[in-house]
Amino acid sequence: MINNLPKRKPTRLKSYNYGQNGYYFITICTKDRKYLFGKIINGIMTLNEYGKIAKNEINDMPKHYKNIVVDNFVIMPNHIHIILIIVGAPLAAPDVNTPKSTNDITEKAGAASGAPTIGNIVRELKSGISKKCRFPIWQRNYHDHIIRDQEDYKKIYNYIENNPLQWELDCHNLSNTN
Repeated sequence: MINNLPKRKPTRLKSYNYGQNGYYFITICTKDRKYLFGKIINGIMTLNEYGKIAKNEINDMPKHYKNIVVDNFVIMPNHIHIILIIVGAPLAAPDVNTPKSTNDITEKAGAASGAPTIGNIVRELKSGISKKCRFPIWQRNYHDHIIRDQEDYKKIYNYIENNPLQWELDCHNLSNTN
């Protein structure tokens, strides 16, 4: 019965507008963490056909949403990490001294204003990749993190850059027994 399924905890901040300007770190995993996008050889991700489709779809995201920037991303065998920036005003790096604050507008309010939310953007990305791969490949949800300052940004950026080199330690690596 559907009612017997475990209830998932909400992962989004209730009072945060996920359509507002900001820097966002997104992780999207394949269903059952299947290795669908290629493999890592000597610390370098080698994309297969599905990995190349994912790369093209990520690179095309700004064509669908004029107010987003794909700042950095990595495609791993069974997941994708992306730093997305939503901009409405001139783009500026996160200010170390001024962390972003939350407000009382929900993601739905952001969507109602016509601004795409992180949820809208991720949903379209997942859908586009699945359609071109010709089968559903994603887990139900995704992980997001609001990047709040320059230190946080640098840590995440470096994590993305070095992720293939760290594959043996990666929590998404199914052969990792640590």
